[in-house]
Amino acid sequence: MSVDEVLMRGRFSPLKNVLSYDVFNTGFNGWMSLMPNFTEYPDFDVPKTLICKDQYPPAMLSSATYRYPGTHGAMSGTFSLKLSTKPVHNPYCEPPKTGSLGHGLKRMAFWRPGCRYLQIESWFSHTAEQDCMDPNDRPQPGLHENSIRAFGWGFDIQRNGMRTFCGMRYLNAVDGEMKQKWQYMYPTPGTDKDWAYGLEGEWCKRGIDAFWFGKRYQDGHTDGFQWLPDGDQRLCYNETDDKLNWQYVRMKIDVENNEYVEFQCQDKVWDMRGIPTFSREAYGRIDYLLNPTIWVEGGADRSVFLYLDSVLISME
Repeated sequence: MSVDEVLMRGRFSPLKNVLSYDVFNTGFNGWMSLMPNFTEYPDFDVPKTLICKDQYPPAMLSSATYRYPGTHGAMSGTFSLKLSTKPVHNPYCEPPKTGSLGHGLKRMAFWRPGCRYLQIESWFSHTAEQDCMDPNDRPQPGLHENSIRAFGWGFDIQRNGMRTFCGMRYLNAVDGEMKQKWQYMYPTPGTDKDWAYGLEGEWCKRGIDAFWFGKRYQDGHTDGFQWLPDGDQRLCYNETDDKLNWQYVRMKIDVENNEYVEFQCQDKVWDMRGIPTFSREAYGRIDYLLNPTIWVEGGADRSVFLYLDSVLISME
């Protein structure tokens, strides 16, 4: 068994069939930024829409450089995949401001016949920009932990004439107030117009792209994310925002019965059997879609970051 296989089995708990094992110290491995659809006549313009994806910061390979430590590096080697936001935000209950989300995905189209379970695992870290010392930031000026609004992992799947979105979101803070609770992706009842913040003519349908669509409420839930029972969890952030601690996350779903199965972050495991995933009619030209996706959202006028050391996708 090679060193890479030993490390994979030691750090992850893959299902029987490993689809991709991406250690970003070796490159992007097919992960990329979410791009707009350049489809409009006559100059390949972007369709008019509430969400302007051409202002998303690009996914990048990063050595995690900070003022004091210099190059922080990754859990595996020097480079990790870095998702970032621009230093902008809207209040929580408004639609996300252009640039306040960073998004990465791997475009896959593969299905192994007879497989029932699908799983994503990752080692990650999160932090905020070291831009200033804020006298109102407690417990330590410059920590900025409450500038990170949320981040998460999920799948965009299309099969058997249906499109399914599922995922887990860590709600870190709402308008500067720490929440530190997990949510699962599932839309509340409503119309497509409700889903698009009351706007007519949006391309998106209810239940699709809950990262930025679906109304938001001051307690932290949204029309696209529901509270995970017993979902409170304080993640490791360290004493300053120039120290990274790599943490583990895993989500398993049942694609035959359309339900969540299990979620794990660090040493805490949630049995999610009986909680459904959401599907609706398929979109054109994306049959057999199997896109893992990861995102981060800022909640202050400073950039925030999500680092991915490695990601493993498996099925059985």
